[in-house]
Amino acid sequence: MPLAPAAPEPTVPEPIVPEPITADPVRPVPDTLLTQSWLDLTFLHWAANPADVAPLLPAGTVPDTHDGLTYVGLVAFRMHRIGWFRLPGLPYLGTFPETNVRLYSVDPHGRRGVVFRSLEASRLLPVLVARTGFRLPYVWARMAIRHEADTVSYTSTRRWPGPRGARSRIAVRIGEPIAEPTELEHFLTARWGMHNAFFGRPLYLPNTHPRWPLHRAELLDCDEDLITAAGLPAPAGPPVSVLHSPGVPVRFGRPGGI
Repeated sequence: MPLAPAAPEPTVPEPIVPEPITADPVRPVPDTLLTQSWLDLTFLHWAANPADVAPLLPAGTVPDTHDGLTYVGLVAFRMHRIGWFRLPGLPYLGTFPETNVRLYSVDPHGRRGVVFRSLEASRLLPVLVARTGFRLPYVWARMAIRHEADTVSYTSTRRWPGPRGARSRIAVRIGEPIAEPTELEHFLTARWGMHNAFFGRPLYLPNTHPRWPLHRAELLDCDEDLITAAGLPAPAGPPVSVLHSPGVPVRFGRPGGI
């Protein structure tokens, strides 16, 4: 009796080799889909287990890690003058407070990016456009940003969709500029693209902007439940990184597949 053919050896996927962590853009963005500025930013970050984050990322991506850990970011800022292509940005509809919950991802091409779990914004029309046109998890919220001397505070209470009433209250005291950010600080802030699923298809949306001007910041207040509302475990303890930036102008290029 002839011997049965041997079963083929299972294929092992090639390991993903992430691109370098850089303070400046890692690739050119020749086309311009969107322009905007991100101003008055505060970055709060907590370390997370990659296994907790992996199920929440788009297909084809895995958690991006630094020294074995990934991170959950809560980022509050002022969106300023969103514009299409190279047209002037909109002064009213394109300008509003925003607070997002984000994760860190890498795709098979090694491109590092962010994945947004939620994006609170105070303008309803941009929320509707982003949800329907880009499948981004924008939500409508009542929001405010206030400056007083060297402190800045951000408040947000969710309106629609639910969970209605999810909120955040953040206040920081802005410290000295950081002359030489650490590799971790670049990892958390200098992200040159976004991973997202669009009608079931995973996509990568590249961006480019000048190097972040970063400042140390002291956390004065943080009362939030946006992270758990985004499907993540509640943070254990205070954030491991608190940074502030006056902001940068940003360009987004055309999306491509993962």
